[in-house]
Amino acid sequence: MANHAVVLLSGGLDSATVLAMARHQGYRCHALNFDYGQRHRAELTAASEVARVLGADEYQVMRINLDAFGGSALTDRSIAVPEQGGAGIPVTYVPARNTVFLSLALAWAEVLAARDIFIGVNAVDYSGYPDCRPAYIEQFEKLANLATRAGVEGKYFTIHAPLMQMSKAQIVQAGVALGVDYTLTVSCYNADDQGRACGRCDSCRYRRQGFEEAHFADPTRYQP
Repeated sequence: MANHAVVLLSGGLDSATVLAMARHQGYRCHALNFDYGQRHRAELTAASEVARVLGADEYQVMRINLDAFGGSALTDRSIAVPEQGGAGIPVTYVPARNTVFLSLALAWAEVLAARDIFIGVNAVDYSGYPDCRPAYIEQFEKLANLATRAGVEGKYFTIHAPLMQMSKAQIVQAGVALGVDYTLTVSCYNADDQGRACGRCDSCRYRRQGFEEAHFADPTRYQP
């Protein structure tokens, strides 16, 4: 019997690639996304279609109100999404987002008797978020196995971050080889209601650079 896995699926390039990787490894994938008050809501529609096309066993969206706290350009419309990279952690960082997401993925995995959780974090071509680093994933995996009945009973969880040390170009190449249709994905921090990218934010720049360096035509739909 195939193993079950929970896959965090945002609808962007990275998470779509991770879902394709997990499916290729034979996992029965339970895709989990979050309506957390983000301003770029087109990703929710994108994720649903990605889950369907890539053959997830099920796709679930949870509503959580991270916008109640604000503190990020992605959850507070009074903070502009930056169009130029800079030093330090950018204002697009959402406080504790991956910790919240992984905790809920862990809860679902325990209910499903799944021992594997996949997340598309990357520490090479990324914006410097603290919850995308290898040390963070390692520590969360330890926490997962300390904080759950399954872990205490020796049914250990593994947090898979297969993109961690890959460049964006390598991620694109891997996804293309697995048949990912990147026209379905939305990565932009400031996408419009139709899912068209701004072409100027960090996420757009890294995505465009990835396709260029991978020598594939950029399939992204951009705003006029």
